[in-house]
Amino acid sequence: MRKCMFSEEGQWYKGNLHSHTTNSDGRLKPEEAVKLYKSHGYHFLCFSEHDFFTDLREKFDCEDFILLPGVEASAYLVDPEKKGVIKTHHIHGILGNEWMQKQAGKRVFAHGEKLQPPVYVGAWDGLVAAQKLSDWLREKGCFTTYNHPIWSRVELQEIEKLTGIWAMEIYNYGTQIECGEGYDTVFWDHMLRRGTRIMGFASDDNHNPGKFFDSLGGYVMVKSEKLSHESIVNHLLEGDYYFSGGPHIEQWGIEDGKIFVECSGAERINFIAGGMLAGSETILSHNSLLNYGIHELRGDETYVRVECIDQYGRVAWTNPMWL
Repeated sequence: MRKCMFSEEGQWYKGNLHSHTTNSDGRLKPEEAVKLYKSHGYHFLCFSEHDFFTDLREKFDCEDFILLPGVEASAYLVDPEKKGVIKTHHIHGILGNEWMQKQAGKRVFAHGEKLQPPVYVGAWDGLVAAQKLSDWLREKGCFTTYNHPIWSRVELQEIEKLTGIWAMEIYNYGTQIECGEGYDTVFWDHMLRRGTRIMGFASDDNHNPGKFFDSLGGYVMVKSEKLSHESIVNHLLEGDYYFSGGPHIEQWGIEDGKIFVECSGAERINFIAGGMLAGSETILSHNSLLNYGIHELRGDETYVRVECIDQYGRVAWTNPMWL
């Protein structure tokens, strides 16, 4: 029996969940950012300004493009002599579905609401600081993501036991272009191996600083019956999407005890498995690029996720399938 992980119905919508404009420290005005992403085939975008919630749907939503209101909330650990930031938590709050907003009631964020980031001097309990920030965002009607842990200088123990986080930012195009710190699969797999059911996503985190171009490099692809806030958010929450820096994943799932994936031309396909030692597998292309891959399960796996890597080294990821 064949079980597919992506919806059979609907169409693919492309989006960037992490971006900045002149409303925080970006160089593009909101209208310039919308124009840029629309012209390159994107269907939705989240303006996740630093500690500043924006809801510009009334201005920019149209038939073929929507905004997801959000905020990138911060917490800082600073040097006691105020020489700089030692490490930080950056946690997204993205406006949730109708049920989540109803639960929050009057606490739901309003457009233009400013946040006061907590600042810890010299030392902190990093896990407590992150959990407190995430829980507060959820109380405000949002679902949350943990952003760029490598770039943020946090340790595994400061986030590994987090609860209620929807997804971790696995690929941050902006920090990869800026300083080579854009990949965070080690943190992700560590949490997955502990049994934490957390999704992943790729994004730009674009600031458009001028010295390099940090847009259009990391995105999510959501299979949805329509382009609306409610539908896109629900499919994200359900994990009905993949995320990428370039390649495409058409479908994946399980059939007769084997994991399969259908993708655009890949040089290699990685099947990453939790469980006993040596349960993962890589399939390499030989004479031609791969459009299909199969991995036979041993039976002791706790989860499997797939990476499709093209000839340029760009990666597309699935979310984990729990077994």
